[in-house]
Amino acid sequence: MTAEEHLFFLEEAIKEAEKAAAIGEVPIGAVVVCNGEIVGRGHNLRERDNDPTAHAEICALRDAGQRLGSWRLETCTLYVTMEPCPMCCGALINSRVDTVVFGASEPKFGSAGSQLNLLQFPGFNHNVHIVGPVAQERCSQLMKDFFAQLRRKK
Repeated sequence: MTAEEHLFFLEEAIKEAEKAAAIGEVPIGAVVVCNGEIVGRGHNLRERDNDPTAHAEICALRDAGQRLGSWRLETCTLYVTMEPCPMCCGALINSRVDTVVFGASEPKFGSAGSQLNLLQFPGFNHNVHIVGPVAQERCSQLMKDFFAQLRRKK
């Protein structure tokens, strides 16, 4: 895919992140793309659902699996606004996603290169191609704005 195509689909993930922020969730969004079509969407729902696994990536993978009728997402690419955490990287590996494109690095929990690289660990039976960060400033600003607003409310 071209840089323009990556940015187009990342913009869709940003729309999902904005949905999360609108309901008081940390603004992270994701979309799953297969053959040039969005087949899964998700944003953080941890607070709403009281579910520690309801990260944007997990929600988007669940949606894609339901729509495609399979947990195997071998020909799919996941676009996410922030670098995935260890849990989400595990789900990406287990779903056999081909590629992950992330908007901004996550220096505390990032597991696609910032803290460690689980997606390309040589001992695993599946590795995920990584593209990113592709929109560091824009996606980081979503997080900064959200947490600044939270601090103002307190």
